[in-house]
Parts: sequence; C-alpha cells; structure tokens
Amino acid sequence: MSWLNNLVQKLNPAQGSIVSDQGENIFTDYSAHRRAADAYDDIEVVNRGINLIADSAAELQFDVGDRIHGLATETIRIKKLDTLINYAPNPYQSADTFKRACFVDFLVDGNIFVYYDGAHLYHLPSKSVEIVADKKEFVKEYKYDQVVFKATEIIHIRDNAADSIFRGTSRLEAAYGSIDRLSKMLKFQTNFFKNGAVPGLILKSPNVLSNKMKQRLLDSWAQKYNPEHGGRRPVVLDGDLDIKPMVDNTFKDLDFENAVQEHEKRILKALGVPPILLDGGNNANIKPNMRLMYQTSVIPLVLKFSAAMRKHFGYNITPITETVSALLPEVKDQAAYLSTLVNSGIMTPNEARSKLRLEALEGGDERQIPANIAGSSANPAVGGKPSEGGDDKSVLDLSSRIRN
Repeated sequence: MSWLNNLVQKLNPAQGSIVSDQGENIFTDYSAHRRAADAYDDIEVVNRGINLIADSAAELQFDVGDRIHGLATETIRIKKLDTLINYAPNPYQSADTFKRACFVDFLVDGNIFVYYDGAHLYHLPSKSVEIVADKKEFVKEYKYDQVVFKATEIIHIRDNAADSIFRGTSRLEAAYGSIDRLSKMLKFQTNFFKNGAVPGLILKSPNVLSNKMKQRLLDSWAQKYNPEHGGRRPVVLDGDLDIKPMVDNTFKDLDFENAVQEHEKRILKALGVPPILLDGGNNANIKPNMRLMYQTSVIPLVLKFSAAMRKHFGYNITPITETVSALLPEVKDQAAYLSTLVNSGIMTPNEARSKLRLEALEGGDERQIPANIAGSSANPAVGGKPSEGGDDKSVLDLSSRIRN
C-alpha cells in the first residue's frame, strides 16, 4: 500500500535544489520597488494607469459557491466568507479600500500578501514581507519585520516572474527604460522654465567686472526679471564681449512633446491600459478599448485574486462580471439573445432573469413550449405531417372540405 501513501502527499523532489538556487530567505527587490513606487508617486501617466486598473478591479464583487472537497485550509461559513471578501474584510476597512490597496501593491511590487487571523483579512505591504522557503514543502513561514506568520496564515497572490517561483515582478519593471527617460524629460522641462534656459536680458559693460560684482548685479536684475514670474534670465557681458546666438531654440522646437507621448504610450501598454482611454476619443473607440482593458488586464488580475482565495478557503469563488458595463453587450442584442433562448425552450424565464441578476418570478421556472408549428410541440398527435399509411378517403374528404 505504499502507492496509497504517496497519493496522500507527493512532495517535489527538486524543492531542495530550488531553495539552494533561489535562496532560503526571499526579500523584495528594494531598488526595483523604489523605482516603481517613485514612478507611481511622481509621473501622472503611471499613477493614472495603475489607479485605472486597481479601481476597476476593486469594483468587482465575488460569488461564493459550493465548498470544494479537499481544498480548504480554513473552516469558515459561506456567509462569513461572503462578508469578508465583498463587504468588510476587517473592522477598519471597507472591501473597496482593502482591494484597492491590494491591487495597487500588486501592480507596483508584483505581489499581494493577505493575513487571515481566523476572523478577518488584513493586507500586509509586500515590500516588507520576507518569504522563508522550505526545502520540502515550498514555504516554511512569512516574516514582516519581527513578526512571524505561519505559511497557512498568509494568502499570497503573485504576478508572473522570470527568475523566481516565490515572488512576482512588477509590470512596471519592463517599462523602466521609458519611465526613466520620461522622468528626465519632465525634470528638464521644469528646469528649462525655472532657470530660464534662453537669456532674455543682456547687460553689457566696457569694464571687466569681478565675480562678486557680477553676482550682485545678476541678483539685483533677477529679482525684477524672475523666470518664475514670467521674466527671462539676465546675462552680464563685460570687457566689450558681445553675444551672437547660434541657435534660437524654444522648448517647442526641441520636439519633446512627441517623445513624451511616445514614452507614455509604452508605459500604458506595459500596464495593459489602451492609451486611447487617457487621450479621449469618440464613443465608438471608448467602448471597445474599455472591453479590451477589462478582458486583458482587469479580469486576469481579479482571477488571480479569486484563485488564491479559493485555494485558501476551499469555496468556489468567482468574480461577478455581469454588472460591469464595459463587458455587457448592447441592451438590444442582450434582450434578443435571452428572448430567443426563453422562447425556444432552452432557458426558463427565471434563468434568463438570473443572467441579468434579477429576482426570480413565481411560475418562472417552467420552460416555454415553442409553437412554431401549430400544436406539434405541445401534442405531436395534432398538426404536423400526416401519418404514413393513412386512409386515402379521409384525406380526400379533408381536402374537399378545405376547398369548399
């Protein structure tokens, strides 16, 4: 019966080698996290793109279905679990605030860590969570500062990563080159106008002035021609020096606007947000691109979250997408589709109402019988094709009555 014991717990024989290769203590990449966090705080398009995905994902609620046998690591009632993930995960946060914090952490760091104490769910900032790998059972424990958590107390949702099976990688890391160049362009733009890159006032002196005298003269005139107040920086020329500009470039001539827009588009594509959603556009373009963002970015993120919750609690947890306007078909098309299914007897009226998340009606659980051919569906003996081998005389009599 040794084969039966192997079915109970089949360990990964390569786990020890994996831990030796990737390390027993797995920390976040602080430099990568700091780059992504700074971009989220300082660059408008990064902030807006992340918030657009996180806010959209947090709006979705979850259906808590039947228990999945042999999957749960916790014992919890279905109503309690529904309250935790849809309304109040803990006494201090709403479900919306909790999920938005989780999803922003996922997009910035590539990981979500949720602590379940047996009664409530708490989000742990991923940048400070240490994973302690186990040479036999994958993860031994989790650490946050000096606090140690059992592996069964933490729900870990990770994004894809090329080098680690323990931690995910931020989606912004692939766009770091564009983020870095965009950041430098914006800083240059600020300094360009702040410091007055193009001189607007020239002071000429026939005598050679000392550095101290030049600085005093510049400070005096700069107060009157402050670039921050619309003036242009003065320049002092002494000793009969003259100025002849070789290039008269303005900020517009530097063609920064097109480069900035190109890098913003690359960053949004790395996040999974169609750039047209932030650029605006006509109504014909908005709806398809909103659907594209949900199908390729928001829904996969929510499915990762629900899969981790399903694994931990052992219930069939699925996101509710019927209420998302971007995913709904046109009202006319949806009405025709459901009406066809109900009228053809494939679906009951209450089943159609459940698709619209409406309450069931009394007597709506019976299928409607199609009446395309008079009487043939309700009673095959009435109407339809005449029976084979019937009385020829009765057929002739029937034909004559119809003619008369």
